[in-house]
This record gives sequence, C-alpha cells and structure tokens, in this order.
Amino acid sequence: MNGLRAFESAGRHLTFRAAAEELGVTQGAVAQQVRGLESDLGIRLFLRESRGLALTAQGHDYHAAVSRSLAQISSATERLQPSPSKVTISATPTFASKWLIPRLAEFTEQHSDIDLRVTATEKVLSFYTDGIDLAIRQGEPPPSAYHTTHLLFPQEIVAVCSPALFTDGPKRLPLGELANFPLLHDTHDLWPSFLEMLGGPTTPQIRGLRFSQTTLCIDAALAGQGVALASRFLVERDLNDGRLIQPVLETLKGEQNFYLLAPRHDQSVAARKVSNWLKKYT
Repeated sequence: MNGLRAFESAGRHLTFRAAAEELGVTQGAVAQQVRGLESDLGIRLFLRESRGLALTAQGHDYHAAVSRSLAQISSATERLQPSPSKVTISATPTFASKWLIPRLAEFTEQHSDIDLRVTATEKVLSFYTDGIDLAIRQGEPPPSAYHTTHLLFPQEIVAVCSPALFTDGPKRLPLGELANFPLLHDTHDLWPSFLEMLGGPTTPQIRGLRFSQTTLCIDAALAGQGVALASRFLVERDLNDGRLIQPVLETLKGEQNFYLLAPRHDQSVAARKVSNWLKKYT
C-alpha cells in the first residue's frame, strides 16, 4: 500500500521531491517505494529524465487505475467515520449575540459531536421549508399542532448603564435624576411603561438615541452612551462582571417572554440534546 501511495503521488507531481513533501517522508523513501513496486510488478512505471519524471505508457494506465481505487477507498473510509450531527437554531439577533454566542464554547465542550448553526433573524421561519431544527422567539406563539413551545426566560426589564457615566462612582438614581441621563430606546419602546412604574411621566424626554434592536441599545449602554432597558437574563453577565450597573433597582415585568419552539414530530437526537441544554438554564 505504501508503494501504491508513493506511486500515485509521484505520478501526479512527476517529482519524488513533491511527493515526499505531500506524504511527509523523505525523497529517498518515495524513490525506494516506487522502485520496490516496479520490482514487484516487473515493469517500469516511470522514465527518469533530467527535468523530472515521466510516466511510461503502462505506468500512465496503471496510475489512472490506482488513483481511482485510492479515491474510492478514501471515500468509503470517510463514510464509515461518524460526522457531526447538524442542528440549526433560528434566534432573534439580540438573543443570539447577548446570550447564545457567549455560551457557545461551553456548548461545544459538552457536545463536540454536534455541528451547531445559528441563524439570527426576527422573521418567522418554517421548520421544514427553511431547514430549521429549533427556534427562539420573543412573545408567546399561538398554539400549533406542528410545534411545541417551552418558556425559556420571562421578560424582567431592568435599567442598565455603564459605571463610567458616574464620575464619583456608581450610584442609585432617584427618578428625577434618571431623567438627566440620555435614555436609549429600541423598537419595544418600554421607557414610557418603565417611567410610569416609577411614578414619573409616561412620555420620556426625546433626548437620547434610538436603535432598531435591543442588542444595539445594550452595546450603547456598555459604551457609556446612556441608560438602556433590557431583559435581565440578557445583561446578567455584564452586571455580574461590573461592565453594567443598575441605576435603579425597580424592575418591570414584561409580556414578551422568550420561548423555545421545536417541531412536534421528527426531531433528531442532536436537536433534542440542544433543546435540553437550553432548557437547563430556565
């Protein structure tokens, strides 16, 4: 077999040196293996020329057959070896960037046999048409005969900002002082409800920045641009590590909880493993 591999590689490159580099052996070893093969067959496979090698007529025909056979052996061996199971998760961009991605290393360590793929979108996708195995969506979906629904995280809204906003150290803000800071808005527009809960005006000041996604609001808060509202589980790590603080302790119970959706039938073993990994955090 070593002689056949050496012959096949040398026949492609037409030099023993290039074949040796490809096979990770010395040039002399390749030449010796090819000479041994020629001796066993009783024919010359190569013409040794000044500028390299040339296949003889018999060597050319034999090389084509050996190349096909080795390719078939390699393909059959690959089919025998288990390949990672593929699981595609469709998640909202904020969930994907702020919760899922920071935990992918942990998942990979526990489930190295699973090829996890993440699609970040707000769009409603079809499990079957779009090739989605699991979906994470904000807001309870309607009952369906085709998928199951599991509550992952309730929406507990907290105000967060960077400690860098305070020159004299992090502190809690009364309602009156909160209004002095830029308020970061997203499309959920929760500031009116949050301020009303605190006993303030239902219409916040226009001053501040507006973003199309919550993840951008959180990034702006991390950069010291103002105070953002976000689900606690999305900013838990940043709060624990001190990158963000809560300038007010009050929390708002939202109605847009995060749910895990899965096909009711024909769910793969790998998808069930991913589903169970997600559920352990609830």
